[in-house]
Amino acid sequence: MATMLEETPLLKYQRTLRREVRIAGTGLHTGYPATLRLHPAPPNTGIIFRRTDLENFAIEALRRHVARVSYATTLMKKGVMIATVEHLLSVLYGLGIDNLYVDLNSMEVPILDGSGECFAQAVEDAGIREQDALRRYIQVQEPIEVRQDGKVAGLYPDTRPTAVYIIDFAHQAIGRQEIRIELSPRRYRQEISPARTFGFISDVEYLQRSGLIRGGSLDNAVVLDEKGIVNNHLRFPDEFVRHKLLDLLGDISLVGLPIIGRLYAEKAGHAIHAALADKVARNRDRYRIATLPELEPALEAARIL
Repeated sequence: MATMLEETPLLKYQRTLRREVRIAGTGLHTGYPATLRLHPAPPNTGIIFRRTDLENFAIEALRRHVARVSYATTLMKKGVMIATVEHLLSVLYGLGIDNLYVDLNSMEVPILDGSGECFAQAVEDAGIREQDALRRYIQVQEPIEVRQDGKVAGLYPDTRPTAVYIIDFAHQAIGRQEIRIELSPRRYRQEISPARTFGFISDVEYLQRSGLIRGGSLDNAVVLDEKGIVNNHLRFPDEFVRHKLLDLLGDISLVGLPIIGRLYAEKAGHAIHAALADKVARNRDRYRIATLPELEPALEAARIL
């Protein structure tokens, strides 16, 4: 049966799509055309990318395959790469999609409008199907943190999946922005998925010399110069911090399971996000993995306290 986008942050059963959906666009950094096909997958599959141009070579969306985190998150397995995965993975995590085959005919996920909006719309068009296997969660029991040069990313105990992100840019159009949110599929769809990536005109020449943003344009990012926003209006007054949270959710999804706890980041980026996902994997003693029925008594007791 189809499942609407829930307000509750805790889903009991695993979920996939009801049917295949196709998405086409251009890679932000490579400039290559790319087509995605999202296919329903059985319970306990996870998210698996398949390079259809390379005989369906499969790369699991897990932190052990993270190869690069400069300006985007790239997965690599046995020399095969899939770049700029964070926006799609964020949408799948935010909307509670556990199992999916992601077929891609190029080396980079298309950037589309620079947000998660088109991916989220595709999920809605396909419909969400609840499966007969219980969801397993990471329940954070002790803090897990990464701190580097004033940048912070961490996970802390909480009875609900919540997130806090803080940024502070000297640019007059951004400044200090903070978002605090309880994560549910509905709130993610309304408040996070439309937020677009952003960049500065002053960085464009350097990035292009480095072989990046070949597919970048004023249509797939909020672009700023020294005076303000060059193109278009903002979708939210604080769209910048909302997009940083979108990125964080895509990167932390690479731990492989949904998280019950408070996700926190300040002045962070892909490198710190990835370092946090890696630290989660290496600190198994700081959290419990269990289904919602197994966790509910402890979560309810913690709420009462």
